[in-house]
Order: sequence, then structure tokens, then C-alpha cells
Amino acid sequence: MTQEPTDGVRLQKVLAQAGVASRRASEELIAAGRVEINGKVVTEQGMRVDPERDTIRVDGSRIPPPRRHLYLVLNKPRGVVSTMDDPHGRPTLEQYVPRHQRLFHVGRLDTDTEGLLFLTNDGDFANKLAHPSHEVPKTYLVEVEGLLDNKTLRRLEKGLTLEDGPIKPDKVKLVTRAESRSMVQITLHSGRNRIVRRMFDSVGHPVRRLSRISIGPVRLGQLATGETRELTREELGALLDVIGR
Repeated sequence: MTQEPTDGVRLQKVLAQAGVASRRASEELIAAGRVEINGKVVTEQGMRVDPERDTIRVDGSRIPPPRRHLYLVLNKPRGVVSTMDDPHGRPTLEQYVPRHQRLFHVGRLDTDTEGLLFLTNDGDFANKLAHPSHEVPKTYLVEVEGLLDNKTLRRLEKGLTLEDGPIKPDKVKLVTRAESRSMVQITLHSGRNRIVRRMFDSVGHPVRRLSRISIGPVRLGQLATGETRELTREELGALLDVIGR
């Protein structure tokens, strides 16, 4: 069997291995000018690339390199502490980690908050994604006490000043108002401690239930509470763009 030379892998093979299309269909994508390498459109067949180093896109979407790491999405239940070990014996994230794996969690949540977390053994990915400089937007579904009126919604949209400084969300959307509660969807970049709960406390509507439903391009979707799934190729590619890797 002929081995690939050491100066790279044929582009159509990389696309096929990434699940983009068959090799023949990948050649058609290349010929149509729909593939970019490091920001430049390529139409040459048989071009060799380094999938670990080169940035490959098809129709603008990033194709991540072959996976050497594990990247999981977890729908964390309420009552679970966002650590791998707890001296008080409370439930932790460790129970959701595959056996014989050592994973980091990305995107800390309060014990009483449920929703989306990442679990990975890619330390560089975890550190960069969590770093404030990347300002990854996070969206929450919030159930609060009382009926939120339009004036209060506008206050939230314009931003508030809390004890540790000002905070302005990217978007606030009323989902429902009924009886003695309201449901709101809020998107913001800040990772400050208990920021969503403190925002609603400050306008007189304490949080009854809080769930994070997305981080950047990754949405929780229909993932059941306590379940995990792997990041899709599209999600991982988009996150690599977010952290500039």
C-alpha cells in the first residue's frame, strides 16, 4: 500500500475524512472554488495540506483538524457542583466523564443553575474559550418571580449598575408572562459571578429557575438533562474560530 508523503495529505482526502463529502464530491467542491486554505480559494486538485496547521473552510465553514481530543456538551442538572470533586460529598461533574478520561469543564455554572457546559481533555481549548478576551456570548432561559413589565425589560436592555460595576446584556427577550412568574431569554458576554441572578435581583424579580441554553454557536437543543453528546464538526470549527486557533 502506497503511503502518503510526509509533506502533507491530499486536500480531498482531508475533506472526506472530516465527513464533508466523498473524495469525488470533494474534488467537485474544490473545482467549484468552494474550498479555502488559509484564507485563499483553491481550485487545484491533489493539493497537499497539513490538517493540523492549515485553516480549511468549505463554503466559509471551518473544517477542524482530525480530533486528538474529546469535546463534549453536557446538560448539567440542578444540584450538581461544577467541579470534579467536592469535599462535602455533593454530586459533581465527575459522574458525566467517560471512564479512564480526565476532562476539564468549560463554563462554570452555579450549583442551582442547569444547562450547557463543555467537557474536554484539550487544555489549551478550555483555557482560551474561558478567557474573558474572547467574550463568547452565552444565552440563558430565566424564570423569575412576578410579572415583568415593559419598563423593567427596557431597564435590563439599557444596562444596570451593580456593586461590581455596570453590565449591559446583548439581548433581552420576553418569552412568557403568566400569573406570578415571567420567562425571559437573555444573552450576555460577561462571566461575572452569579451575574444573571444579580441582574434580576436588582430589578426586583428574583430568579426561580435558570438554565444556560447556548455558548457561542453551540446550542443545548433537545439534549436531555444529565446527558452528553460530542460537539459536531460545524460547532467545533466555529469555536476554533472564536478562540483564534
